[in-house]
Amino acid sequence: MTTLSLSLSGLSCASCVARVERALRAVPGVSEARVNLASETAQVDGNAPAAQLAAAVERVGYGVRRQELLLRISGMSCASCVGRVEKALLKQAGVLSAEVNLATETARVVLLQGTDAAPMLAVLARAGYPATLDAPRRSEARVPWSQSGWAVAAGVLLSLPLAAPMLLGHQAMLPGAWQLALALPVQALLGARFYASGWRALRDGAGNMDLLVALGTSAAFGLSLFELWRGNEHGLYFESAAVLITLVLLGKWLEARAKRGTGAAIRALAALQPETARVLRDGVEAELPLAALRVGDLVRVRPGERLPVDGLVTAGHSAVDESLITGESLPVPKGEGDTVTGGAVNGEGLLTLRCTALGAESRLARIARLVEQAQGAKPPIQRLVDRVAAVFVPVVVGIAAITLLGWGLARGDLSQALIHAVAVLVIACPCALGLATPAALMAGIGAAARRGVLIKDTEALELARGLQVVAFDKTGTLTQGRPRLVAHSAPLALAAALQAGSEHPLARAVREAAPGVAPAGALQALPGRGVRGEVEGEPLALGSAAWMRELGLALPEDAAAQAQQAEGHSLSWLARLGERPELLGWLAFGDALKPEAAEAVARLHALGLRTVLISGDHRAAADAVARQLGIDEVHAEVLPEDKARLVAGLKAQGRVGMVGDGLNDAPALAAADVGLAMSTGTEVAMAAAGITLMRGDPRLVVEAIELSRRTVRKIRQNLFWAFAYNVVGIPLAAFGALSPVLAGAAMALSSVSVVSNALLLARWRPGIMAGSLPREAS
Repeated sequence: MTTLSLSLSGLSCASCVARVERALRAVPGVSEARVNLASETAQVDGNAPAAQLAAAVERVGYGVRRQELLLRISGMSCASCVGRVEKALLKQAGVLSAEVNLATETARVVLLQGTDAAPMLAVLARAGYPATLDAPRRSEARVPWSQSGWAVAAGVLLSLPLAAPMLLGHQAMLPGAWQLALALPVQALLGARFYASGWRALRDGAGNMDLLVALGTSAAFGLSLFELWRGNEHGLYFESAAVLITLVLLGKWLEARAKRGTGAAIRALAALQPETARVLRDGVEAELPLAALRVGDLVRVRPGERLPVDGLVTAGHSAVDESLITGESLPVPKGEGDTVTGGAVNGEGLLTLRCTALGAESRLARIARLVEQAQGAKPPIQRLVDRVAAVFVPVVVGIAAITLLGWGLARGDLSQALIHAVAVLVIACPCALGLATPAALMAGIGAAARRGVLIKDTEALELARGLQVVAFDKTGTLTQGRPRLVAHSAPLALAAALQAGSEHPLARAVREAAPGVAPAGALQALPGRGVRGEVEGEPLALGSAAWMRELGLALPEDAAAQAQQAEGHSLSWLARLGERPELLGWLAFGDALKPEAAEAVARLHALGLRTVLISGDHRAAADAVARQLGIDEVHAEVLPEDKARLVAGLKAQGRVGMVGDGLNDAPALAAADVGLAMSTGTEVAMAAAGITLMRGDPRLVVEAIELSRRTVRKIRQNLFWAFAYNVVGIPLAAFGALSPVLAGAAMALSSVSVVSNALLLARWRPGIMAGSLPREAS
């Protein structure tokens, strides 16, 4: 099963979202579909072909944005080759159509907008038809004229003379024929989009905001035509219809501009990737498009240039600015053997890299994909909004009908009754309801990404605001994760033989202290305990004190070992096994605390959270770390399989967040209400967590919680205002307290204010609220 992202056009309100989701879910092979109104995207899980998905969206009256690529293909010799190439291309995710021309040796491929071309090129190369990308042409959908600023300007010019009596008095009123001449192009041309969208919704058995606008303005325009035909020029409402359409167009135009701001994070990530790279092949440097690169290629990056690919430095030294990817403000020194990320900026040195990842598999692409998927997901709070939106338009039409009948029967004035009904139709705004949650989510997740906090799960974002307990792993999370051997009483050569080949941080520390030792035989690693093996036929074990006791060995009262533990150092014990097991001595390891750890713990306390340390290390080392950092509760000598159980037990104290970086932290990260993984750790840990911290700074935990609180607060504010506009405005309009023009202005303002409020999240800076935000209840 794959997840496809579709870029949509034509969405206007929450009802449109529901219709598109319903259409996509009806396609065979689709397991789930989520539509985001703010970004106008759909995330579709399943194995349905892209062409079927696009057709389903277009059948219900909405557009799917496409891009077109031209591929130069070599190796084709006959019609059979053409068929194989087309078949291979059409199997790729996101491909809508493919036409191959044998004579010109080209393929014209139409894809969903944003689809990566690298997998297609790789598939063709494997099939024996190497291809290169030539003259890509994106069909970035142009904004239709009716949705542009020019349409708004035209509406204003045509409507101003009609609205003059509202400002200058009755003497400024134009003759009826002139009013009709000005209002007709507004109604028929500028308002055509509302008729088209409303008709599609009606045909589909649903309703949307455009249908309400079309009904309301048509009623006002139709009544005016009838009164003009009767010769009653004092009963004309052409200005209401024209000004309403102009106000709605203005609101939509402002809303579209504001919505573009909520997607700034994705566009910023996409802009980081250069389009070409300098590749060394056969000793010759050539500038090639990224699509022509292969994993393993040598790439040269000059000072000041962006790194085009993920890679391993094979030559050169420099400082690399990764701030837009990790949020780390200072350049990071890089030299031979270090990994680098595409999109980062090279400093003053010349670097040569060996490409390790390309296209969709690069770190930058994965981050952008995760951010986009998170922004398109629906948090639990959105489910209520979806239920309201599903019945909103029919309810509003019903209220308008009751208003028309009520005023008509009570006053006997059909024209006045119709105007009040029009006001009810146009003040209703399902659009604000649909935008309230996704606009805030996009802005919040984007702000987090810029700070180096990658939110992969919107439910984690919503839950993080109510955390009451934050549990930390010790090694690599609060400490540097680079232990060194500080003292030992055990034979170092034997310990190094047991640790040969292991990638555990303690093993590396032993090997650095005793390099060049031959590895032991029959090596066996026991997670959370240690390692055993044979050296010259002698069985040995190196591991924790708890494991030594499991093996039946009594630990001596060693004053030197106790002194090392008192200083917070970790101890491993070396033992000879066999018929008469005995301890051979100990090794002490020191791992410095991260300089930011104490500030992170203090800021968590300032937010009202309780902190817990969960470590597999011995009690003395864990207590020493907790004492230095001011951590409230310590659990030491915890085996990996017990960490998840311990986290589950902590939930009795409230909602729990777990912060870790290692393979052994993955179960605990998954067991917590919110898992936060350091990206400096293992892929397994990051996969288990809902939030990834893009650099090893514990203060990012605080920033994630602060942003969660801010984002959820914005969602609630937006939903309050969206409901308030309708709950207050509809009754006022029904009772005749609002004219259609004022109702239309309020409706336009509601959508713009909701998006603008969400955009305030972009101004958030860390630390500002650290001592002032009260903890929110779960």
